[in-house]
This record gives sequence, C-alpha cells and structure tokens, in this order.
Amino acid sequence: MSSPKALDRTADRRRSTGELHQALAPLLPNGDGVLEIPAARHEEQARLEAEVFLALGGIGGLSAHPLGIVRLRPESDRLTIRVTAAPYVVMCWAELLLPRPNGETSGSPRDLITGVPGLRYRRDHGGIHLHRPGMPARISLTGFPARWWHRITGRMRSDYGRLFQSDPGWTSDERAAYDVDSSWPYPSGPVFSPLLRRIRATAGPGTVNSTDAWTSNGGYRMEATDGPPCPELIRLLGDGPTGAGWQVTHKQCTCQCDHEHDHCSVDFLHPPTGITIAYDNGRWGRTADEAYDQRMAELNATAFA
Repeated sequence: MSSPKALDRTADRRRSTGELHQALAPLLPNGDGVLEIPAARHEEQARLEAEVFLALGGIGGLSAHPLGIVRLRPESDRLTIRVTAAPYVVMCWAELLLPRPNGETSGSPRDLITGVPGLRYRRDHGGIHLHRPGMPARISLTGFPARWWHRITGRMRSDYGRLFQSDPGWTSDERAAYDVDSSWPYPSGPVFSPLLRRIRATAGPGTVNSTDAWTSNGGYRMEATDGPPCPELIRLLGDGPTGAGWQVTHKQCTCQCDHEHDHCSVDFLHPPTGITIAYDNGRWGRTADEAYDQRMAELNATAFA
C-alpha cells in the first residue's frame, strides 16, 4: 500500500497525465523528489506531438476528457495516449489527423493538405501506432478496439478517395507542406509537446471539457471552455518540477467570483522560444445532461455508417 508521502510525490503528474499511482510508484526517484514528466527527447517527436495536438483542436467538447484523452504515458522516445472508448471521438481523431488532399489547386503548399503531413499508422495488438516514415517519432493510441479504426478509415476511403496512409512514403505535396511548417518562425513543438503531455491539466471538474489552440498575432491562443481554476493550471503548466516551463506575464482571474459565466484569461510566455500563449477559460458550465447524452449517442451511431 502506498504511503501518503509517495502519493504526494506522484500527485501533480497524475493530475496532468491521468496515470495511476500504482503504475508510477516504481518510477519514483530516490529521496523525496516528485516524479517529473519526461520531455520528448527528439525534435521530431516533439513536433509530431504538437502537430497532433493542434490538429485535434476542432474536436470540441465530446466528453469529460479534453480531446477525448483519458490518460497519457509520456516517455522520452514515444507517447502513449488512451482515448475514450467512444466511436465518434475515434472517428474525429482519424478524420482530423490523417493527411489527404483537400481539393485546392493553388495557394500555399500547406493549404493543399488537411491533417498532419506525412502521418501514417499501423495496427497491432498494442493499438494504433502513428508515425512518419523515416522519422524518429511515434504516438500510440489505445483505449478502444483497433478494429474501430480500421472500419472508420475504410469508410473514409470511400468518402475522400485514396488516403495517403496507403502510400509507404511521403507524397510530394506532403513534403512541401511539411517544409512550409518547418519555416514557421514560431515552432509549435517546444510549446505544445509539453502541453499535450500534460493535457489533463487543462480539464476542469465538470463532465464536459474542451481544449483548443491556434496561431494568433505571432504567437498562439489557447482556450478551455470549462478549465480548472487558474492557480491550479498555472502551477501545473509553470516552471515547477512537473511543469511545462510556461511563465505568467499577465492574469485576469475571476475563479473566486460568484458570477457563473465570467471568464478568466492568462498570458503565458515560453521563455526558451519567446513564444506567447494567450489562454482563456470560458467557464461555460456545460454538463452532460440528457440532451447531451442523446446527441452523443446519435454521433456515435454515425461513426461506422
């Protein structure tokens, strides 16, 4: 049985990743230190994680889990994500992440591709494994039957034509889109890989949570519709031993107010890159009521249609 002190040493990591103490206890360092969250060791691993996070922003509030992520297992060379077992959520992951041409014939190379350029997957008994050919990056998806992914992507082939994942290598359009992203002066990897590895920190106590981020004014904006109290979020994403290293430059917090729909805003800075992240917590107060449950049941029924 774990001691209260041992539980305290894994508390912030558990809050940020959703992992269980029993799985983390063997990883505790000698002494009294808390258990840290490892960073992605390779730049390509961090970049893939960040691009996956940004692509999933449009998923909306489909469960109590932001982006549908119940739990993560961050390791230096990979990230394992447990996705909630809801067919519609799994469908959103496939449709938002897998690359395909969008039908455009001109403009920036990035506008020719939807999804994450170069993303491929393979399926085995351990789940669905996302990767880019020839690059040291891997994200594994678990928590749902792998056959769901197969059925969903099979339906996508008929809806959208040949998916890029059936091609063993990169297409020329994907490579061009990847190169354009590489030239972006505000790289997402150093900022949003640490956030994805702590995505549970953005979840509030309610039954519906949504977290989104996008580029804005030379930096990024991030929004939680029903996030946690600001002091908790700042501690979990800050410069503590389990944090993401973000620093607060300005804060307007109404967490302690009794006005139900007041929102909070926090301006963060990522010091190593100078990138700013403007965060808003809408405090929408959404709940999974009967109408919400009925709507989700209808959406789940469409995932395999």
